[in-house]
Amino acid sequence: MTSSSAAPLGAPSPANAFAQRTTREWQMADQGHHLHPFTDHRTLHGEGSRIIVRGEGPYIWDSEGHRILDGMAGLWCVNIGYGRRELADVAYRQMMELPYYNSFFKCTTPTPILLAERLAKLAGGGLNRVFYGSSGSEANDTAVRLVRYYWAQMGRPEKQVIISRKYAYHGSTITGSSLGGSAAMHKQGGTIPGIAHVTAPYWYGLGGDMSPDEFGRAAAKAIEDKILELGPENVAAFHGEPIQGAGGVIIPPASYWPEVQRICRQYDVLLVADEVITAYGRLGRWFGSQYFGVEPDLILTAKALTSGYIPLSAVLVGDRVAEALVNQDGEFYHGYTYSGHPVACAVALANLDILENERLVEGADTGVGAYFRRRIAELADHPLVGEVRSAGVVAAIELSPDKARRAFFPEKDEGKVGLVCRDHCFRNDLVMRAVRDTMILSPPLVWHNDQVDELLTKARIALDLTAKDIGL
Repeated sequence: MTSSSAAPLGAPSPANAFAQRTTREWQMADQGHHLHPFTDHRTLHGEGSRIIVRGEGPYIWDSEGHRILDGMAGLWCVNIGYGRRELADVAYRQMMELPYYNSFFKCTTPTPILLAERLAKLAGGGLNRVFYGSSGSEANDTAVRLVRYYWAQMGRPEKQVIISRKYAYHGSTITGSSLGGSAAMHKQGGTIPGIAHVTAPYWYGLGGDMSPDEFGRAAAKAIEDKILELGPENVAAFHGEPIQGAGGVIIPPASYWPEVQRICRQYDVLLVADEVITAYGRLGRWFGSQYFGVEPDLILTAKALTSGYIPLSAVLVGDRVAEALVNQDGEFYHGYTYSGHPVACAVALANLDILENERLVEGADTGVGAYFRRRIAELADHPLVGEVRSAGVVAAIELSPDKARRAFFPEKDEGKVGLVCRDHCFRNDLVMRAVRDTMILSPPLVWHNDQVDELLTKARIALDLTAKDIGL
């Protein structure tokens, strides 16, 4: 089913909309008026945007008629694929009944209540309450406010510092970028105080001669060392992604997360799991925390909560923190105009129905996910590939000039080979993203084995062409 079939009565189909202008006319209008996120605008203006006009299942189409296999599920989010009429229909019905009302002034609407009940049941572990926003960045901002408010309510306002990690990504607001581990982002606008960073559990890049399990424990100990350096009385939370997605799909060794949880409990530090990428089936579990067997105090979600069809985020709040809100006097001065938006929550409920009824979460573990992991591992034999790592339906392909040494390309050239490979993917109608010189994948959960085979064929072509370009 195409996205055009889901259009409300009287609306032009996407085909009619984009056909009103040529691709070049769209590009010129884009350059004249549209500022893109995370973009070198001078380069973009020289090359022109690729105009994506529709999607169906695991594919998207551009204005030139190319069918493109989407290996990134949009931006880690379109888990149920494109063109699902069920979500369009439920949004239309909710808009006609009640398009919007706020959750301020002791009011609410039915759909955020229903969704909060459902999320609490899926998460378990005492995560019984939900705070809504519209994006992962907002969810991360909310978490910082909640964590610091909690300790103030507990009579320990000095517990302010939040420990995060290098290579972390927690959004692009000033708070989110401060939590993140990108020096380039920190240089643009600065950072907020009270954030400390420790090493990432990146065995391939940082593990040296240690085994993965040894390195996992060492990376966890870096958190403990930082807590002791700062003083446990000053540390509010450890804030981390179960798998560091935008940092390069850094999958921690099995020894890492259990030790992190032990450390947080020992020093009375809250554990915050940023699951904007890993929640809602990506790892073959409803939540990445379940995959790694940890019980956070907060879980932050967005993206696949609605499969990207409409903006929505949800912070799942454990009872310990929530009780500071509901059992203490005083107002929590935080929230958004669109917190608990009734249409977004209705779409999320329909999206969860599809994930459940079509058993897409289980499929990410034992169905197409198992086939994806087996096939993607075959790329490890390529002379340009240093490592392939995967979990559920997410993977990383490390590019290396010397795979035997797990070597990186020279620092002055960091990222250049990855961009060459990414561009070859795009030219061969495959979306695969580059982070530094690591190629990453996060396909829709609705892929079938034939789409995995198509991915492998196109990825190997891109790797061959890249190796040729760099003379490897």
